[in-house]
Amino acid sequence: MSYYEIATLDTVIFGAGKAAAGIQDWLAAGAGRFLGAWGTDIGTLNRVFLLRGFDSLDQMMTERERALRSDNPFGCTEHLIRLTMESYRAFDFLPPVEPGSFGPIYEFRTYKTRINGIMPTMGKWAEAVPPREAYSKLTVAMYGLDGEPRVTQIWPYASLADRSAARAQSVADGKWPPKGGPDWLSPDMTSQIALPLPFSPLK
Repeated sequence: MSYYEIATLDTVIFGAGKAAAGIQDWLAAGAGRFLGAWGTDIGTLNRVFLLRGFDSLDQMMTERERALRSDNPFGCTEHLIRLTMESYRAFDFLPPVEPGSFGPIYEFRTYKTRINGIMPTMGKWAEAVPPREAYSKLTVAMYGLDGEPRVTQIWPYASLADRSAARAQSVADGKWPPKGGPDWLSPDMTSQIALPLPFSPLK
């Protein structure tokens, strides 16, 4: 399982709870492995992230088409104002994402890379992630298969204070960012903090 989809559901105000039952039914009826569901707490609000893993591009695209052809994708269109589905492949050196309790604070970071920056970025991360994980676990880092060249990463923390401490200490110790890694990135970067929804396998 090295292919992943992040579906971003922008909902009406307080829409995540209202949409939850429909989302669960939709996921249960589809393909792939449901890994996580989060509601944003810092960043763009009223947003739900859904993470699923797939064994092949064909499986992921079949599931994507199921949503595009549906009159009620993700079972909650009455609560949605926007739906985005993005395709990713995990960095080559990372193991598959496995459910578990690692949060409850999850940070979703996306970096736009230089046009030819995916492979150099992955190479730099392969060297730097193992020592960086001594400070905090990485759920996944992956590059986009559609849209602009980009890298999205998901980091869990026990608290916002733990996040700040891990990031500060890893930088102070020279373990992060990857040496030379930022050279392949653009200044277009985003970060959002999200909390697991009650039905999320990743907590």
